[in-house]
Amino acid sequence: MHGYEMIQEIAERSGGAWKPSPGSVYPTLQLLEDEGLIASASEGGKKLFSLTESGRSAADEGPDAPWEEASRGIDFEALGEIRQAGFGLMEAFGQVWKTGNKEQREKALTVINEARKKLYLILADED
Repeated sequence: MHGYEMIQEIAERSGGAWKPSPGSVYPTLQLLEDEGLIASASEGGKKLFSLTESGRSAADEGPDAPWEEASRGIDFEALGEIRQAGFGLMEAFGQVWKTGNKEQREKALTVINEARKKLYLILADED
């Protein structure tokens, strides 16, 4: 697999709870290759990685996969609802920002800032 495929696979296996950045994946792959735990080969302009025998042994002896830990205890139905609500909010805000006048943009910004404050007040058990 190449690095981008690994990022996508981790995101999928964790149910979207964890999607590592390229800035963390590629240096880690280089480190693992330097340690002899993975090997790389170029194919079609992409660098493909695979476990070495040492890498497979280390993986078998190691802890649970990080994506299993990242997704443990997550209510994926609620997570989907939260994402949908967040994306809907940002879509509406973006529409006001693109097509609204200055006064409408200022009102929209006030709504977003008030919503953020109200969310933190929920954690503080205040109304």
